Amino acid sequence: MGFLSDLVKLGEAVSGGINKTADDLSKTTIDDYGEPEYTLYTALKLADLHSRINITDEEDNLRYYTKSSIITITGKTDIMDAEGNVVAHLEKKPVSLHETHYVMMADGTHFTLSNELFHIVDDITRIDELGWQLRGNFIGLTFNLLDENSEPIATVRKQMVSIHDKYCIDIYQPELEPEVVAIVIQLEKMLEDRRQNQSHNSIE
Repeated sequence: MGFLSDLVKLGEAVSGGINKTADDLSKTTIDDYGEPEYTLYTALKLADLHSRINITDEEDNLRYYTKSSIITITGKTDIMDAEGNVVAHLEKKPVSLHETHYVMMADGTHFTLSNELFHIVDDITRIDELGWQLRGNFIGLTFNLLDENSEPIATVRKQMVSIHDKYCIDIYQPELEPEVVAIVIQLEKMLEDRRQNQSHNSIE
């Protein structure tokens, strides 16, 4: 009951702000950038860190899924495509002031995301290794992802009509789709990790 109660309170506290941000972000993105090339979908599940995360297309076909290690401290996860090929490997450095998460793509590209993101409700954060920017509400998983020229790569936003926390990933640069998927999945896992830690602390 304590865990579910915490989730309900968290949802009530941020849902209004998240929905408003999603509305504003969607309007700004379409007005400024036009319609995306296509949209992918994912559901932010309130479960354990080892739950499989699926990314599907507009016809609900599986595009990507995750396979996670049972060792929580390292947070190792592989992102697979529908054919079972490894697209990216995710891992976290457990001992650091701000927990750092490493993303290693199959082509050798690598970059990091930090839990510092979640101290920022509505702001701009850079992914230095790529020269990209995240702009938006990271706790609400509602943001724009821009390249080094401030051109849109993708927009992540909550689907307004959804029973569960289902999110749309609007793709503007299809060639960067694997990196976008890796970033979204890593943020999903970081959010779930954060929620579990909060729940554990509240129980204590």
